[in-house]
Amino acid sequence: MRYRREFFRQIIHAAGIVFVILAGYLGSLPMVALSLVAALMGELIFQLDRRFTLPFFSYVLRSCRRDDTERGFIYYFLGMALTYTLFGFNISVASASVIILTLGDSLSTIIGREYGSHPLPFNPDKSIEGSAAFLLAGFLGALFFLDPITALTGAIAGMLVEAYTPVEDNITIPIGAGAMMLLLVH
Repeated sequence: MRYRREFFRQIIHAAGIVFVILAGYLGSLPMVALSLVAALMGELIFQLDRRFTLPFFSYVLRSCRRDDTERGFIYYFLGMALTYTLFGFNISVASASVIILTLGDSLSTIIGREYGSHPLPFNPDKSIEGSAAFLLAGFLGALFFLDPITALTGAIAGMLVEAYTPVEDNITIPIGAGAMMLLLVH
């Protein structure tokens, strides 16, 4: 694999599925609190890692970050907190939104970087292959929570947000996907 560092990074991103599993047991309000605590802990570890070598954490951070200022993991937890805040009254929509982010974003990067050779219209930095991987992974993940039409709608929305958002996609993907799915559920 040409993108070993990115692959490792995306495997960690996909491991966020643990939080979706926890949401089924804890509910939305504890997930908001857990997500915010994880974001704060992430920032603390990030700051400490800049000054010291921390067992385990420094290895993980230094092995998979794209640059010294990158904080995607913190935005991931903030996106999750916002998702459970906005859509937590419907835990199925909230969890489907987070799983679309978790699986779709990870697979789109892995497949797009390794096999992407057809650029998207209006965004040559992304590929059709990566977007197709996002759509498939997001759809299959969302099917665990919602009917096929709603899951597909959320996966399409998430894929489009991931491909074209000018801001941090770890926040915008689950919110965009959740908003579209909520329109169909209610």
